[in-house]
Amino acid sequence: MKTLGLLGGAIALAITLASAPARAQQDPPITLDTHVDIPFGYMHEARFDFGKTTPMQVDLDKMRRGGLDAVFFIVYVDQGPLTPAGYAHAVAQAKRKYDAIDLMLKTYPDQIRLATTPEQVRANKAAGKLSAMIGVENGYSLGHDIRNLDLAYKRGARYVGLAHMGNNDLCSSSTPQADLGDTPLPEYGITDFGRSVVKRENELGIMVDVSHSSDACVREVLALSTAPVIASHSSSRALINHPRNLSDDLLRAIAAKGGVIQAVAVGEFIKLDPGREMAVKALQAQVAKQAGAKTFDSEKHEYLPAYIDGMKRIDAAFPPATVDEYVAHIKHMVEVAGIDHVGIASDFDGGGSLAGWSDATQTRNLTAALRRAGFSDADIAKIWGGNLLRVWDEVTKHATAGHAG
Repeated sequence: MKTLGLLGGAIALAITLASAPARAQQDPPITLDTHVDIPFGYMHEARFDFGKTTPMQVDLDKMRRGGLDAVFFIVYVDQGPLTPAGYAHAVAQAKRKYDAIDLMLKTYPDQIRLATTPEQVRANKAAGKLSAMIGVENGYSLGHDIRNLDLAYKRGARYVGLAHMGNNDLCSSSTPQADLGDTPLPEYGITDFGRSVVKRENELGIMVDVSHSSDACVREVLALSTAPVIASHSSSRALINHPRNLSDDLLRAIAAKGGVIQAVAVGEFIKLDPGREMAVKALQAQVAKQAGAKTFDSEKHEYLPAYIDGMKRIDAAFPPATVDEYVAHIKHMVEVAGIDHVGIASDFDGGGSLAGWSDATQTRNLTAALRRAGFSDADIAKIWGGNLLRVWDEVTKHATAGHAG
């Protein structure tokens, strides 16, 4: 029996050693996702407890099982009126999300740690810990007060997106909103307040994020910023002509500035499917009505059984975009901007979901798809985090040099 035990142990060891290179080949040095949204009930409702089994696409268990090392959790607020009351509401909403991220980190300090520098991301990985970073989506949450940018930095924000859906007090949006009084075409690029925000981001060492901004705003930011800029979640307009995606000219311009574009995994920006889009809008209207609301609110309604079941039916009738179609965007973006200037953004829990990459447990499916598309391990390491960390390093060093001067 002892001989059989030794033989079994030897076989197990051989299998482990044989599988180790495969896993090493499969997993890049660091897998980093620049855009994961959180609901307003995050950590305050049991179903949104990051350390428990949740309906969210990203939680502690899903990150561990999928091999996702680092995530920018998003402080996002809807665009609202450019009034004192609107600004005050946006600042309060942002505070709620900062506080929720803080609570998550304080609740699970042995599993996940805040990273406010690229070095901390690398150190957390070496220590077997996950990394949480903070990104801000929609500069509207600054409340038209530059001092709130400094407060965002102190709370851990390391990128700040200027706009979302709808023009604001920083710049015009790629998707103006009629219900906010926006005109169909942008009448401005960046505002004086937007210029002050870009300047202060450079000084503090916050990455300037141009995703959701109009083309005019992106061009002005590239001319203004003294540090590389990022697009935290934007795909290719040459493949899908959606204003949220970036044109080849803008991809090249961001790369020429030394920046990085994080391809976004939202189906409507990856694959044109009018039938699916109409079906989703009809479902959202139906679910909102059943919930007694005038309009669909993703924060309140996306986790309802009626919406989840409805989406399953829509997926069967109109198959969602696939992970391979997403990688086609990455491949085009790399061909245009260069291998050093493209990265990954899921937009999980904010609209992102693909067949084959529907939550963090399927992180390795994306790595496999990149390999199928012909990317080398070195390329994949850059796309999955290396490029973003390089830009973050450069922005941080630029800020330090600026302060020293």
